[in-house]
Amino acid sequence: MNIFRLHHPARPHGKAFGLTLSLTLFALPFTVLTLPLASAAQSPGAATPAKSTSAPGNSTPNAPNTYHLAPAFDLSSMNTAVDPCDDFYKFACGNYAAHNPIPADQPAVNQFETLYNVTTQELNGILTQYAAPSPSRTPNQQKIGDYYAACMNTERIDSLGLKPLQPLLQQIDTVTRANLLSLTGELQNMGVNVFFGFGEEQDYKDSSKQVALADQGGLGLPERDYYTRTGAKDKQIRDEYVQFVAKMLTLSGEAPATAQSDAEHILDFETRLALASLTDTQRRDPETIYHPQTLTTFEASVAPLDFAQFLTADKVPSITSLVDASPAFFPAMATAIKETDLTTLRAYMRFHLLSTFGSELPHPFDAENFHFYGTELEGVPTQRPRWKRCSSAVDATLGEALGQVYVEHYFAGDSKQKTLQMVHDIEAAMDQDIDTLDWMSPATKVRAKEKLHAVTDKIGYPDKWRDYSKLVISPTNALENAERASAFETNRELNKIGKPVDKNEWGMTPPTINAYYDPSMNDINFPAGILQPPFYDPHAGLAVNYGHIGAVIGHELTHGFDDEGRKFDANGDLSDWWTAADLSGFEARTGCLANEYGSFVAVPGATPKDNVMVNGKLTLGENTADNGGLVLAFIAYLNRARENGVDIHRKVDGYTGPQRFYIAFAQNWCENVRPAAVREQVLTDPHSPAHFRANGAIVNQPGFASAFGCKKGSPMVPEKNCRVW
Repeated sequence: MNIFRLHHPARPHGKAFGLTLSLTLFALPFTVLTLPLASAAQSPGAATPAKSTSAPGNSTPNAPNTYHLAPAFDLSSMNTAVDPCDDFYKFACGNYAAHNPIPADQPAVNQFETLYNVTTQELNGILTQYAAPSPSRTPNQQKIGDYYAACMNTERIDSLGLKPLQPLLQQIDTVTRANLLSLTGELQNMGVNVFFGFGEEQDYKDSSKQVALADQGGLGLPERDYYTRTGAKDKQIRDEYVQFVAKMLTLSGEAPATAQSDAEHILDFETRLALASLTDTQRRDPETIYHPQTLTTFEASVAPLDFAQFLTADKVPSITSLVDASPAFFPAMATAIKETDLTTLRAYMRFHLLSTFGSELPHPFDAENFHFYGTELEGVPTQRPRWKRCSSAVDATLGEALGQVYVEHYFAGDSKQKTLQMVHDIEAAMDQDIDTLDWMSPATKVRAKEKLHAVTDKIGYPDKWRDYSKLVISPTNALENAERASAFETNRELNKIGKPVDKNEWGMTPPTINAYYDPSMNDINFPAGILQPPFYDPHAGLAVNYGHIGAVIGHELTHGFDDEGRKFDANGDLSDWWTAADLSGFEARTGCLANEYGSFVAVPGATPKDNVMVNGKLTLGENTADNGGLVLAFIAYLNRARENGVDIHRKVDGYTGPQRFYIAFAQNWCENVRPAAVREQVLTDPHSPAHFRANGAIVNQPGFASAFGCKKGSPMVPEKNCRVW
């Protein structure tokens, strides 16, 4: 469960399935060349990154040092003409959009993407240095440098054409029903999402075990309901998708008329997969996606497909059981494959292969891939510069090799200890808050505290770095590098099956601008990338840091007790540790939040029935975390200020400590975003749009009214509000 979602206007590599119960601050795209560009404009008063004197320079002419850290407390973004009691987001962020226009190659500008830009610039300096061949490079330096160099060499990519893919394309053109699952396994091993998904996870009921996982998948549109909604815009997107598929097939050598026919049949086939799939909202319930069974039982559900072929080709260790995350999907998938002609199945596999590796193929493929996933879905006119996309590619594939260098140069030595103190303060605040809950029984409070005290805190970077010694990287072949890197990661994950869980493993790379909670691990994770301005600034006061990173810490901690996380116990096992009465009280309070956020209009339509509303049920976990995390951060701020002898009533820049705390929190969500990107987010993402993340949490805060002198009944202090934690 994460804190935020970086928009990703192109299709990612990797397995596009699975159980996303690692809940983060934003929905992190696991991409190779698809992360967004943020604003190049320096905010007034922006800080500069703390670098060691030996930090690599950024000498690449395509990557000038033009990105700068945003200020921790941004007076220029505020609109003080707005009454904070009427619309706090507009008060704290009302001038942000005017000062931060959206560049042509971005879906949005916000604090996360601005910081992402700074970090990507720093990573590019590292990669530029190591891209040059040198006998002094370490093995990891060679790998990250050569991956970047091959990615940047578009002349070489264009000259190779489809030659690196020809062996796979030939296999697809000659595949039969008898060996279809064998080729599926080979494709999935290198991250091509066809037909369904397969991987590994911690067993929900026994988190000490790693088990095999089979899941729904195989779709080219963002999620199930893109195939089922009936509105005019939805039909338009499906029509555009068909045209995109046809263009990719035409580029690969099909006659245009044949490609058009194949694309229409591919949409029909994927629609059958979608109709058999669970919705994103349904998948938020861990019980719904946990169905352990024997391998024999699962194989019977996909008959007459030979699933053993898939296991061999995907290099899955010997298994006798697995978890089926979507039991209704697999029989329907097998029937759809049986009833679909082989020509369509071949075209379907060919398209997904081309789209997955579009960024490593000649420019026409890359451009078509971006046009659909970036322009049509998110409204972004122009693709990001290649140097940014390649820097992100290295972070996505060799993240701990690159992250180790990044941490050495850009992670201030005391940031880890100071963040840990804040984490402990906020954990103590939750301990304190649990005691005050009038709706929870003493017995459940004891279990809640057991879980709280068992949370592991991970800050900055892993204690042990990942070993990439078996991954071969070429300085001249970007596509083969991408294939090998995807296979390396797939095999690393699959080889966990049947082995003890590594509690020290991280799910994000050190430069990542994000944070997450993992319910099976029962840990909270804060990569080095997010521990810099505006989220953490060693020169900012307590109020600002607790409003920024403190709310992030509280958000992740609260995920352990939201509607999903609360189903896992202190050991990370799916377990019912609630009394019936406490569960009823909890669900009444989360129901209040679901209704509150479900009333927000995200994208206004021509008529009320055309409005795109926030999905209060899909976003419930993130909204619970936003609300509870802010309460905890405020308690921790007041406690720390008292302990440090800080006068919270003293004004700085005209605002008291509590006022600065809430302004800093709201400024986490300052954003300028394209309407198309908001629409795509609301339909696919468990995070509410930025405006509602700020105001939706503020209206439920017990400390807000007194901080700003707001009267009961004002828009930000309604007569009735929602409170879970």
